[in-house]
Amino acid sequence: MTSLASLQFVSAAPAQATAVVKKSPVATAAAWDPKLSDLRRQAEKAATELEEATKALKQRQSKIRTSQKQLEGKLRALEVAEQALAKVRQPLSEVVSLIYQQPSANDFAPFLSGDSTAEALRGMGLVTHLVGGRNEVIAESNRAYSAREKLAAEAQELRADNLLSEAQLAAEVDTLRKRSDRVVKSLTQALLKMGIKVDKLGKAAFSCDPTKAASANEFPNGLIPKAYLCPLQQPGHTLRADAAIAFISMNEAYKKQFGTQICVTDAYRDLAEQQSVYYRRPGFAAVPGRSNHGLGLALDLCGGVQNFRSPQFNWIEANGKKYGWFHPDWAYTNPFEPWHWEYDPKLTAAR
Repeated sequence: MTSLASLQFVSAAPAQATAVVKKSPVATAAAWDPKLSDLRRQAEKAATELEEATKALKQRQSKIRTSQKQLEGKLRALEVAEQALAKVRQPLSEVVSLIYQQPSANDFAPFLSGDSTAEALRGMGLVTHLVGGRNEVIAESNRAYSAREKLAAEAQELRADNLLSEAQLAAEVDTLRKRSDRVVKSLTQALLKMGIKVDKLGKAAFSCDPTKAASANEFPNGLIPKAYLCPLQQPGHTLRADAAIAFISMNEAYKKQFGTQICVTDAYRDLAEQQSVYYRRPGFAAVPGRSNHGLGLALDLCGGVQNFRSPQFNWIEANGKKYGWFHPDWAYTNPFEPWHWEYDPKLTAAR
């Protein structure tokens, strides 16, 4: 709402209005070049897919960290199992060592001859005990060995699954990143040819990240950071990325028709600018914080467009919707603002 240009109105009947529009191939739908808007949508889609894949990779990496802890636990359990295996094998080893270390069977000779001494009986009792527990020792040893083998297999499976899963996701993210870079590069080159400074990282003060249109919705009306807005060919004016790129496309067609760029008096307005306009022009501006200008989705135009039923007004009215730009119904009557135009991404999506 509200134009900074003079309020000049040209009254004309609808039938007369048709006559003042130049007939040109540019004014036909067939000649409309949707390249910029299509590239912008592709870039945004690629960026969204990349963001989702990156989130999936981070989630998987989080699961891998959890799995890694499980793996570490299994490895510690494996170490304990190794120690248990060594422990249960020790008595068996000692029996074998004891028997083989005996130089002779003299200690047992008295027992065999019937002249048993207390020492011989103790020796024989030890042997009897060890031999009697032999099967139990061997069984426990086998159980410990089986547990160790199972833990080793589980640890190996976890390790392999972690490495494979992360590698697959990382490859997918890399592919999507390259695809996103290609699309954004194509769009960047097209915009640069039209005099628009573009930085997909949004670092420069007056640059354009074509993938941040949806992200701009996260900010309150009139408080959108510069990194989320795109400059127009008209110096000093910015819009939300999708609206800006669509307007740039329309501006190129307009130049072919009229030999000059569309004249712009107002585009995105921050909250302070909305308050200033509201107090300076009461009744001709939305309440601060509720204006479409504060969303980066509205323009006030000049250069003839502000004159109702001028050739410029009629051309944009006839062709604007191809680019997502339209003159809202309220602006035809109350308040009457022929200079005010708004962007609706659904208009281009439907074409």
